[in-house]
Amino acid sequence: MGASAIAFIVFTVIWGVVGIVLPIIAPKGPNRGIMQVILMLTGATCWLFWLCCYMAQMNPLIGPKLSNHTVLMIAREWGNTIPM
Repeated sequence: MGASAIAFIVFTVIWGVVGIVLPIIAPKGPNRGIMQVILMLTGATCWLFWLCCYMAQMNPLIGPKLSNHTVLMIAREWGNTIPM
């Protein structure tokens, strides 16, 4: 499984809107600065979390655990005989 440029671009744009565009259009008020910081941090941390999860799926550390019976059955179906 490889990286998909489309997924990377789409999610980067989504979190970019949250972290860059929304703070610019935040409503005026006494807490505007706090709302802007919250939106920027939310966009940055959610994008980083998504990126880590997405990259972890490209090269998983833990693979499927198959029993010996399953491995022998797969080998037989694929035409590879395993000597016992």
